[in-house]
Amino acid sequence: MLVAVLGLSVAAALASACSSPQEAANEPVGDGAPIKVGLVYSQTGPLAGYGKQYIEGWKAGLAFATKGTGKVGNRPVEVKEADDAGDAAKAVSAGKDLIGQGYKILAGSTSSAVATQMAPLAAQNKVLFISGPAATDAVTGINKYTFRSGRQSYQDVLAAKSYLPAPSGKKVLVFTQEGAFGKSNADAVKAVIGGAGATVDTLAVPANATDFTGFAVQAKNAKADMIFVAWAGTTATAMWQALDQQGVLGSALVVTGIDQRASWPTFGAAGGKISLLAHYFDGASDNQATAALRQGVSGGKIDLFNPDGFTAAQMVVRAAQEGGDDVDKMVTALEGYSFDGVKGKLTVRKEDHALLQPMFQGKFSGSGTDLKPDLIKALDPADATPPVAQMKG
Repeated sequence: MLVAVLGLSVAAALASACSSPQEAANEPVGDGAPIKVGLVYSQTGPLAGYGKQYIEGWKAGLAFATKGTGKVGNRPVEVKEADDAGDAAKAVSAGKDLIGQGYKILAGSTSSAVATQMAPLAAQNKVLFISGPAATDAVTGINKYTFRSGRQSYQDVLAAKSYLPAPSGKKVLVFTQEGAFGKSNADAVKAVIGGAGATVDTLAVPANATDFTGFAVQAKNAKADMIFVAWAGTTATAMWQALDQQGVLGSALVVTGIDQRASWPTFGAAGGKISLLAHYFDGASDNQATAALRQGVSGGKIDLFNPDGFTAAQMVVRAAQEGGDDVDKMVTALEGYSFDGVKGKLTVRKEDHALLQPMFQGKFSGSGTDLKPDLIKALDPADATPPVAQMKG
């Protein structure tokens, strides 16, 4: 249930279905020649669920952006998929293979660890790279060839801050797990909410803990104005139950990020007592792009990272329309590009390629398998805008 979603073998078909680099180099370019797009993402591995949402969104977004033709002008969009399984080395190997075959556009990166390795590869080879669900702030401004189709962690924390409109003098407790995951979330809260005047403390629970009663008591005794919960893993249900039983959810504003649908039942009976910040959930927006996405996903139910794939397709079509086969022109075409996406109005910030976008507040209703988030407020992109990062390369 986390706030900073951490983003992860090349498919056998990749090797068997591709032309050689020499053949790729001899293929005609221009009118009628395919626009080659390589999608390197998690088809398997720990983030395979996110990857499935991404590719569903991509297909729906490509149909939407090309008005069902699958073409940009007279040029078909030729997509080749590769599985990185959440392994940065496999992703880079797949990326090199695709670049060798003449692919000038790469997208995907479910995992943050993968994205930060794919970005330098794109810069070295001067190809366009559009990262996917990977949330790490490090992707923003990493180099001129790298963009993102999802949100970044800083935007998550700004969404949490929206629950505390006047942070100065308030007390915030970060309730999380020991380790890198917990520390990254605590550091972000200290930078964003603490930087606005709040006092931020951290209660770090051992990662192997199974009894959370004592930690829940500590959380209640902290008498915080806001408790920011950043949690990942199979102990979430027990953790939320302990916070509920010890009266924590009734004594303070408790805020956490909403993950994919499969995780919702882990909130249990505590679900309706928690304030949610969200990158996206089904029902958070209602526009043409949302309708198109809903038609293209499993069961007509939009999940957390479907919009990231959809947005990536919109960006690729824009780049190809304006840039042709010239990658530098593709980059220029995306810088400052503002368009209507699933979440609403999206803008690629020219200075560092951050994707400015709405974020959402929500609240659960129902219970058990019927638990679902309802929209409380859509945050304007201006209220969820990360600071400008210096472009590194």
